[in-house]
Amino acid sequence: MARIPLIDPDRRPELAEFTRRVSSRRRGRVINVYRMLLHCPPLAESWFEHINRVRWDTTIDGKLREIVIVRLAHLTGSAYVLGQHVPELAGAEDVSPEACAALQNWRSSELFDARERAALAYADSMFRDVVVPDEVFEPLRACFDERQLVELTVLIGAYVAHTRVLQALEVDPETAD
Repeated sequence: MARIPLIDPDRRPELAEFTRRVSSRRRGRVINVYRMLLHCPPLAESWFEHINRVRWDTTIDGKLREIVIVRLAHLTGSAYVLGQHVPELAGAEDVSPEACAALQNWRSSELFDARERAALAYADSMFRDVVVPDEVFEPLRACFDERQLVELTVLIGAYVAHTRVLQALEVDPETAD
C-alpha cells in the first residue's frame, strides 16, 4: 500500500486541465505515479513534462529506450515500472517478454546486441557506481553520437530517479479497470 494516499483527480476540479493531459498520454487514465505527485501539482507537471521529453523527444530508438527502462526496473525491483512497461510498452517497441525477463541478468543472455549491451553496462554503472569508469563509457562512443550520449544519460538518470521515488513511496502498481 502506498505510503502517501493517492489523489482522486475527479475530486479536484482545479486539476482538470493537467489530468486531461496526463490521461491523454497514459492510456486514458491518470496513473498512480501522477495521482501521488498531485500532492504537489507543480512537481507533477514538471515530472510529466520531463519524463515525456525523455521518452519521446530524443533520437534514441524505442527498443533501446524500453530495454534500458526495463533493466532499471529490474535493478530497483520496481513492480510499478515493470507493470507499466512489460509487456505492453516494451512489446510495442519489439522487446519480447523473453528479452524483458532476460534483462534481469542480461550479461548471460545472447538476446542483446553490442549497442544494447554497451547501453546496459552504462545503465548498470550509473545506477550502482554513480561514477562511470572509462572502460564502461568508451564502448558507447562507437554506438552513439554526442547527442545520443546525452539523451541516454538523461534517460537513465530520469528512470533511476523515477524508480527510486516509486519505491520509496511504495506507489502501488496500476490495477486493471
